[in-house]
Order: sequence, then C-alpha cells, then structure tokens
Amino acid sequence: ALLLDYEQALTRPVPKPVAKTTRHVPYEPSTPPRNSLAPELCDWYNLSAHFIWIGDRTRQLDGAHVEYFRGVKNPVGVKVGPSMEADELVRVLDILDPLFEPGRVTLITRYGASKIADYLPAHIKAVQGTNHKPVWCCDPCHGNTTTAPSGHKTRSFDAIISEITSNISIHSDLGSRLSGVHLELTGEHVTECTGGSQELLDTDLPSNYQTFCDPRLNYEQSLDIAFKIAKVYETRRESSSQK
Repeated sequence: ALLLDYEQALTRPVPKPVAKTTRHVPYEPSTPPRNSLAPELCDWYNLSAHFIWIGDRTRQLDGAHVEYFRGVKNPVGVKVGPSMEADELVRVLDILDPLFEPGRVTLITRYGASKIADYLPAHIKAVQGTNHKPVWCCDPCHGNTTTAPSGHKTRSFDAIISEITSNISIHSDLGSRLSGVHLELTGEHVTECTGGSQELLDTDLPSNYQTFCDPRLNYEQSLDIAFKIAKVYETRRESSSQK
C-alpha cells in the first residue's frame, strides 16, 4: 500500500517475542550478531492508535487499505454495511486472517435499524461456514444518521437502541455472540441526537449543537443506552433460567 511519510513513521517493525520454552543458545564469539529487526525476527505493527479499522467505503479487496492491513500484525477491524455481499465478507477475512487467528479481525456491523434483519443473518451464516473466528461488534450510530428539518445532522436514540437489541437477538438465534458496541458519544451535555430520557426533539438540536462532524450521544443518552443494554441481558438471563 502507498504510505505518506508520517504513516511510514507510525508503522514500525517490532521484534517477535521469544517463547519461554525456547531453548537458549549460548553465544559463540565466532557467530556474527543478528539484527533484531531482521525480517525473519520481527513483525510490522501500526503504532498510531489503540485500534485501527477499515471503513465501509474503503474496504475494496484490491484497494490500498486492505493491502496495508494485511501486512500488519495488529488486531484490526472492518466495517460491514448493507453494501457488503456475504461472499465478499468471507474474501476479506481470507485476506486479513489467513492463519485463522481468533480475534484477529473485529467485524463492526453498521446497517441501520430498518436494514439489520435483512443483512446480518446472512453475514453471520457466511462466517460460520468458515474457520474464521472474528469478534462481532455493533455500530448502531452510522447507519441511523438522518437530517432534521433544521438541516442538522442527527441520530435517533430509539433507532440506535433498536439496532443494538436486534443485533443481540439475531446473534443469539444463530448461535453467535455480539461481543461489543461501538458508540459515538461525549461526556458533554450537547444536543446532537434526539430522544433518550431527556426526550430531546428535532427542535432542541440548535440549543447546544457542537459537533463539526457526526452527531454524538450526550452524557445522559450514553448512560441510558448502557442501562438499556444491561436490562436486555438481564431479561434474557431471567428468561433462560425459567426454561
């Protein structure tokens, strides 16, 4: 993949760890010292962030992003939306995870509350038909972005919750597991998403709309979602214990 200068500086070789069971070979003066960063002794890592992922619009199989991610050892994420065919998802996994390492790839699904039932089951079944063991994560924000009458970009709290709960149910029904939720939020009391316990309306958005990019859940809405998710799992546990 083509890299800018600053990207090259953030992609570095890191010596491979030596297993504790590896037998120690005594150093012989006649043996020339080995470069710890020799290709056979190191792996390449992107050190620019805690977690890196490929976006839903930049995951072309022959594109630079997939090629770059193929060459680093970081755990990586891939956004998965309605435009991804099931067989394409398998091909992406084959490229990024040729050794079938559990957790090497995180699949971050982002369909929208009205589309998740049409796409997620097929994607789960396609992955289950392989030896890949990705982590499944739900992004309920990006697929539920709308424009309010005022022109403000916004998201509905109810749509976000709907996509999360549908995700949990579909995974459970197919013998899979949702392992994470990716939210765009802030600890500030902004008015960028509608709904929640504050019952924010479209007309409330201009009162404290601060984002320069995507709308974020505010402090109270974020807590609302955390409690809603906890309640879903509590209800499911109680239901299963009564069977």
